[in-house]
Amino acid sequence: MRTAATRHQGDLEHQTAFARAVLDAEADVPVFLTGRTGRSAGRRFAVYRNNVYAGLIDVLAGRFPATAKLVGEAFFRAMAREYVAASPPRSAVLLHYGADFADYVGAFPPASAVPYLADVARLEWAWHSAYHAADAAPLSQEALAALGASAEAMTFALHPSLALVRSSYPVITIWELALRDGEDEPARLPADREDALVLRPALQVAVHRLPPGGAAFVQALSGGNPLPAAAAAALDDDADFDLAANLAGLMRSGAIVAMREPA
Repeated sequence: MRTAATRHQGDLEHQTAFARAVLDAEADVPVFLTGRTGRSAGRRFAVYRNNVYAGLIDVLAGRFPATAKLVGEAFFRAMAREYVAASPPRSAVLLHYGADFADYVGAFPPASAVPYLADVARLEWAWHSAYHAADAAPLSQEALAALGASAEAMTFALHPSLALVRSSYPVITIWELALRDGEDEPARLPADREDALVLRPALQVAVHRLPPGGAAFVQALSGGNPLPAAAAAALDDDADFDLAANLAGLMRSGAIVAMREPA
């Protein structure tokens, strides 16, 4: 006679096998799935599996609209289906699903004809992450000014929604053009590279183009470096780095939320 614990264990094994088979297009239909006549439920299971794939592809299409527009719906859905097969969700909460999609796009051979596609996907993921990040009150310019020269010894706490996207391409321009109604893939693009600062200091996600050395400056600050060391890192990255302009830009954008004494 089966005990409750035995039945529970059997149910868990069936659920695990069912979930694994749904997300693996090559997997056989679980043997315990049968129709009313006792025959295999292969056809019905295939319909269910296809619906699950379609739902996950829809999630990705909604999360990466510019990426999808740049390559067209058919190409994007085929690429996304390959991604779903290779990287199925590991949680019923889909908020974080697609975190490595940009890396997958960058390594997807058919997408190599659009070399900036992965960076656009990274920008879209940064936007999505910023939208769902924690809130924090930006530091006021008055508070920074009150510190005076002592600010140089401080480390900066940056907004929890903040993300950087560094690209060899004009990624922000491409992203903006792709999201405009009626715009297809731009025929001509500016030659300059663009680094993006993405954050949500209030209700809306903002995407800013960083000036020369700005990305290295933000990276150094986020790594806990005080102002002089961060400025030095930025100058190593780009000799045209302007400390005053970059610091003012970070303050205006709401990127700095606190300043602390070094540990």
